[in-house]
Amino acid sequence: MHNVLFLGLGSIGECHLRCFHETGRIESWVCETLDTRREEVVSRYKVSHVYPDFDAVFDKLPDIAVIAVPAHLHVSMATRLAEAGVHVFIEKPLSTSLEGVERLQRVIEDRQLRSAVLYTFRAGPALRAMRDAIRTGRFGRPIQLVCTSGQHFPHYRPAYRDIYYVDHETGGGAIQDAMTHMVNAAEWFLGPVQSLVTDAEHNVLEGVTVEDTVHMMTRHQIGMGSLSLNQFQVPNEMVFTVHCEKGSARCQPTLNRWYWMDQVGDTWTEEDLGTIKRDDLYVNQANLLLDYYEGLTDAPPCSIKEGIQTLRVNLASLQSAANAEKFVFLDENEK
Repeated sequence: MHNVLFLGLGSIGECHLRCFHETGRIESWVCETLDTRREEVVSRYKVSHVYPDFDAVFDKLPDIAVIAVPAHLHVSMATRLAEAGVHVFIEKPLSTSLEGVERLQRVIEDRQLRSAVLYTFRAGPALRAMRDAIRTGRFGRPIQLVCTSGQHFPHYRPAYRDIYYVDHETGGGAIQDAMTHMVNAAEWFLGPVQSLVTDAEHNVLEGVTVEDTVHMMTRHQIGMGSLSLNQFQVPNEMVFTVHCEKGSARCQPTLNRWYWMDQVGDTWTEEDLGTIKRDDLYVNQANLLLDYYEGLTDAPPCSIKEGIQTLRVNLASLQSAANAEKFVFLDENEK
């Protein structure tokens, strides 16, 4: 049994607490500054230690900290914990800037700590199975990746106007909140993004000005990517397709299915891995992280190094969306 501190008990922090708890491999410690929220969450779970503020954590240190505070606080808190010898698993995105990330990485390496950035898609059985199949070479070299995704954000996150989401500085907007998952998954398949261009806009969501619609084109170490996302559509879905030299593979992570086709004119062959609920991904991720902590695997689902790379893409994407040159074509009557 490992002592795991959950730092921040917002919706994602409570989700991590609940799903790590489900593994049966930990004792839960929590830290939350909001009294009402802390008391509400603690009433639902068996918790060994409760801290009302971050400084109090250092009176008795846990083995592992799961950091789920707003993204602009991740690096400073993780660094302080790592300097005290605590292993750190950090909610995505790693940060909202590159400030302090090299120091954090250096502390982790110097103290030989376990660390990870929590990109949940990498724990999805269907996406993992599709990636394993592609990496065997059975479809040849990957050439093009296409990912489309969307959901009705006000339905799934009704408090979005009152949380970090409203401001880029705290990790808000579709690029840092949702598109970052797609980017990280794309880099998992094709390697790091080497160049990109992004168009983004606020179109629908009420009460905020950050973007809710994003289109991104990427070039990777191998292959090219096209990623599109919105946070207002009615269906909650994602389709992740990789076209290779000798065939294509497609995944619907929310349905836990992947498909392949390796003959022209054929139909998709489906591998159904059974149904999956949202918490199942987080429980899978928790077990993978605990396996890594115990030395049963050599690497976490997403390393700090990979998380830094995806952070760089987030920041470049925001900059591209803000500054990219756009060519406007007028008809004859508007010239």
